[in-house]
Amino acid sequence: MTTLALNNVRPYGEDATNILIDVTRGVIEAIGDNRFDDADEVIDCGGNVLLPGLVDMHVHLREPGREDTETIATGSDAAAKGGFTAVFTMANTNPVIDQPFLAEAVWEKGQTYGKCDVYPVGSITQGLEGEQLTEIGLMARSGVRMFSDDGKCVNDPQLMRRAIEYAKAHDVVLAQHAEDHRMTAGAVAHEGEQAARLGLRGWPRVAEESIVARDAIMTRDYGGRYHLCHASTEGTVQLLRFAKDQGIEVTAEVTPHHLLLTDEQLKTYDGLYRVNPPLREARDAEALKQALLDGTVDVVATDHAPHGSEDKCVEFEHAKPGMLGLETSLAVVHRVFVETGLADWRFVAKVMSERPAEILRLQDQGRPIAVGEPANLVLVDPQSPWTARGEEMASKASNTPYEGIEFSARATATWLRGTQTYGAQQD
Repeated sequence: MTTLALNNVRPYGEDATNILIDVTRGVIEAIGDNRFDDADEVIDCGGNVLLPGLVDMHVHLREPGREDTETIATGSDAAAKGGFTAVFTMANTNPVIDQPFLAEAVWEKGQTYGKCDVYPVGSITQGLEGEQLTEIGLMARSGVRMFSDDGKCVNDPQLMRRAIEYAKAHDVVLAQHAEDHRMTAGAVAHEGEQAARLGLRGWPRVAEESIVARDAIMTRDYGGRYHLCHASTEGTVQLLRFAKDQGIEVTAEVTPHHLLLTDEQLKTYDGLYRVNPPLREARDAEALKQALLDGTVDVVATDHAPHGSEDKCVEFEHAKPGMLGLETSLAVVHRVFVETGLADWRFVAKVMSERPAEILRLQDQGRPIAVGEPANLVLVDPQSPWTARGEEMASKASNTPYEGIEFSARATATWLRGTQTYGAQQD
């Protein structure tokens, strides 16, 4: 048995203790007051915070098709550096992940690289064309746990009804990108004073909210497990609260950038700030914060979307939508909730690890820090100032919206089943 000791560590930011990991089996062997100094490897954690490895329900790793902007390997590196031990990569690749063998190839590549569990998300419709359903049953049998046309909305209500019914039959999650495209043609910014002042075509809240309302009602009538991607408006929060009060099985995610940033950032016309759905107003960000605190919104998911400079260093309306998120999300959540005293590290563990693992029914992720549990862990230094620089990130791309911003918390080490996948000394 090979062992690793994490001495002087604070699980969930609480009382300091010592943890012994059986690296051979990938599980936590013991927890106690006595230091495990006779382990094969001993790390003095300096009283830093230990959390379950983070789980991201929504990333874009671009492979296959756009390996010039990200690959499963570089995305796994970025995930490990951000404290993640599992991510779900969306289906809008080239080719689209709409066949079992493509999904299996993504999983195998991630396992071979070994830095992070990379789960493939299957598309809801073939080729993301919104016309014919994917073979949801076949893909579910090959291990796909979630289906989404993310990047596009399943606008056809009859097709969405059928998708909900099939997803229920195979007990998989259906994740919707809520956007009525008839209301967003040519839109690049939130429809409000800022867009009007800047001369940018506005993207109304109702384009999102109308789909959320429709899908909630269909989920009520036809069942299944419905998940809303990147909630962004105050009205969406109200609709989610209504749905949950009715007992409808709806879950939702919010991105770090919709919690921290607003459409005020657009004044520079910098393509880094173009994202789908767009950055909204301060009242939307505040509503999303409160919704995450009270459980109306379930999880934080990054919507990590790498793009090359040729797609971002252009006029705002021509920039491709999307932002990097894996390496900054923990720092953003810490700033918004922990530094302000709104929440503690238990809350961070819940919304960034435990709840996403629960929604996706992962048996070995998001587990408690306890004896016998998988050693999927992240060590966090809450007082380690660092400045976000796109060029210094592990991702192949550099399109971070936080360029030059200083944060105070960062992951300093990540372990996947007891094996270290990232350490600050490796950075």
